[in-house]
Amino acid sequence: MLKPGLYEQVINRQVRLALSTIPAVRQHLERLDEAEASRSLAQYLVDVVRQGLDAVMDRDDSLLAQVALVNRIVALIRQETGEPTFEALSVDERAEQLLVLLQENDPMLVVGKTAQHTPRPETSIARSSLFTGAVHEPQMFSELRQEIASADGIDMLVSFIKWSGLRLLIDALRAFTEKGGQLRVITTSYMGATDLKAVEELAKLQNTQIKVSYDTKRTRLHAKTYVFHRETGFTTAYVGSSNLSNAAMSSGLEWNVKVTATDLPETLQKIDATFDSYWHATEFEPYRETERNRLLQALQTERSVGVTSGRRFFFDIQPYAFQQQILDHLKAERAVRGHFRNLVVAATGTGKTVISAFDYARFVRESRRSGQPGSTCQSGDRLLFVAHREEILLQSRDTFQGVLKDPNFGDLFVGSYRPEAADHLFVSIQTLNAQGLTEKLPPDYYYYMVVDEFHHAAAPSYEKMLLYFKPRILL
Repeated sequence: MLKPGLYEQVINRQVRLALSTIPAVRQHLERLDEAEASRSLAQYLVDVVRQGLDAVMDRDDSLLAQVALVNRIVALIRQETGEPTFEALSVDERAEQLLVLLQENDPMLVVGKTAQHTPRPETSIARSSLFTGAVHEPQMFSELRQEIASADGIDMLVSFIKWSGLRLLIDALRAFTEKGGQLRVITTSYMGATDLKAVEELAKLQNTQIKVSYDTKRTRLHAKTYVFHRETGFTTAYVGSSNLSNAAMSSGLEWNVKVTATDLPETLQKIDATFDSYWHATEFEPYRETERNRLLQALQTERSVGVTSGRRFFFDIQPYAFQQQILDHLKAERAVRGHFRNLVVAATGTGKTVISAFDYARFVRESRRSGQPGSTCQSGDRLLFVAHREEILLQSRDTFQGVLKDPNFGDLFVGSYRPEAADHLFVSIQTLNAQGLTEKLPPDYYYYMVVDEFHHAAAPSYEKMLLYFKPRILL
């Protein structure tokens, strides 16, 4: 039975019969695009042939019977096209697959090893797959090491590179480049997250080129991609959330899709084309030893954003469409459903702090219009913003100042920073507990409360705070 919804279904006789009982006004059919028909029909045939091969296996329990069916299909294509080249595409009756082919003078042969000893990834290089950081899956860094060992060229696109992550791969990369492999790396100085040592170690490798974006105002590179080019055609790429850091490569719950040129060729072509467009873009500049001080200064500047008092220029900031959609959802949850404890989940770099600043600004405006507490900055718009790292609090305070156009908004309570007042406080969870704010302030002191990186909330240090404070809105 066909269910209502979207399709891209090639209509076979079974589907046609089902559609015959449904009014035409409920159907939208289009003729196959001639330019794309071969791709659509081939994809359809993949499913049909797989079902057929499974049926043959169930009947005969024979691999050779499956091979015979495939060869009959190939023979039919040759007959229909009249192209003799299809004869060579018949599957050999021994039903084997080639896994490795060594060069004539491969060093492995010199030490008495054979092609069978060649390292290879645990996952297929012909079928795409997903890594989620689950315990039964190979760790990301171990799989990348195996990919490096069998690649002819490597491209890496990562927003930041930590030495803790690079050292898991550096030996494999050194061996790869020493045997002539070409390595290209694109990264940035964004947020000062990159370790200078990591870039320096990469720069020491042979056959290695590195490009860095120093312009963090225009470039917000959050992509994480590792491409392993193979002259055999079995190129693979990992696209997902893992930067080159120890946690992302080993223990983190990172999601990465392994894309193969065999089953997703168009996707891999787009990855290659996009990487090349970045590589030749002017904002990504070649890194050399002479650029060390420039990169160091850029990283230090990014890490100190919000510390200096020089950044006091404010402009009209408007939320992006997807941010406005989240803001509208928050408003509906409160106004329609009466839910004032709200969770926002969005990818890194999409502006969750900006969303919270706009939401807080709206809260203050509406409170003042309604005449509720919140009509003065001294009482009813008290804000508590909690995070676990100093740099997050610095950037968050800057974000609120920019959205509110108030250079004096907010006090930091973290590290060496001590607040003038507690009304609009940006505090670390460690300081909040160490200073006993839950003992010194009444539970309803704050009207609006933000908890960043809320997945930490299961920890006892967060639980005590969340159970104690009773804000009007918890985000």
